[in-house]
Amino acid sequence: MLDPLSLLTSDGYQPSAFYFKVMFGATLGLADTSFKEVSGISAELETETVIEGGENRYVHTLPTHYKTRSLQLKRGIAPMTSPLVLWCRSVFEGDFVLPILAQPLVVCLMNADGLPIRSWSFANAYPLKWEVEGFGSEKNEVAIENITLSYNYSNRLT
Repeated sequence: MLDPLSLLTSDGYQPSAFYFKVMFGATLGLADTSFKEVSGISAELETETVIEGGENRYVHTLPTHYKTRSLQLKRGIAPMTSPLVLWCRSVFEGDFVLPILAQPLVVCLMNADGLPIRSWSFANAYPLKWEVEGFGSEKNEVAIENITLSYNYSNRLT
């Protein structure tokens, strides 16, 4: 059983969702990984329903395979020299001349001291969708780009 105190940080508080870091294989250590939001971290099993023969009262739900969601990243529109922008451009504007370069990705939830308290790794991530949110003359907000990534599987590291 999960100990409720194990969810607390060293200072006794629940972790804050606003202090996180995203690191890509090709951009590790670069300042190109600041995001407004990260969503889609989940793990789910697909199941199959099997009705037991001869005993009609029993229905079994059996796991079939692991299912992942797409990872959603939101941030302010980055310059054309951004490694992440260059990676997305190579996928979406490369006309499939070169193979798509899949990269490892790590998302870390940080504590107040800037140390990771929860981390997830995503294997072989690559962009599925690159979208710019709508502009509006009555908005006074940062222009946002959304990047949707596919990945093979994820692991919780900490």
